[in-house]
Amino acid sequence: MKILALETSAKAVSAAVSENGRILAAGYQDTGLTHSRTLMPIVEHILKNTDLKLSDMDAIAVAVGPGSFTGIRIGVAAAKGLAFSVDKPAVGVSTLAALARNVAFADGLVVCAMDARRQQVYNANFAAENGTLTRLTPDRAISLADLAEELPNESRPVTLAGDGAHLVFDYFAEHGIPCRLAPPHLIMENAMSVALEAEELARQGKLISAQELEAFYLRPPQADPLKKKPAPMQ
Repeated sequence: MKILALETSAKAVSAAVSENGRILAAGYQDTGLTHSRTLMPIVEHILKNTDLKLSDMDAIAVAVGPGSFTGIRIGVAAAKGLAFSVDKPAVGVSTLAALARNVAFADGLVVCAMDARRQQVYNANFAAENGTLTRLTPDRAISLADLAEELPNESRPVTLAGDGAHLVFDYFAEHGIPCRLAPPHLIMENAMSVALEAEELARQGKLISAQELEAFYLRPPQADPLKKKPAPMQ
């Protein structure tokens, strides 16, 4: 199975193509330019340099959130358009579940965190053991204080990943909670992990139509109230 995956839920933008657990190509950019300007050139570049066409893909995957409202909208709209154009199914991937795949090798507790402002993070926790991840919490918006209160007696090594990882690391350090940051090349959201998470969801039969693909915001934009939608299936 070949999957084209998009990641636009945070500051960086990326795209990747995977096939049966192997990353064939990927592109990543974190230069401050808007995702609407940078995403499609990355997609075009990796397809051209792998001699693949969009129609060669079995599914189009995208990180549907949580994360940046604007970024998620751009990514979901792009994925819907690409899937529609070649009549392919889609896969909506939790940004946090994909993040956990970055550090599945780090046995212990994986705390995925994205900066949600106002001393909050978008968070989900996973247990990692021998490369296998077990979800411990749903995707949620949680204060740093509440997150810290959950871990006072944690005996496992705690690994932090995501664009909010440094924020959590500093707060945990102030409150005497031992933890470690994921390595620099694995700490941020990226489309390679989205592709691998999408492959697993596809194996579970969780492909959907492009029309069914929706963003998952956790909390609505202040200027555009939305009804809360259920979290993407994991």
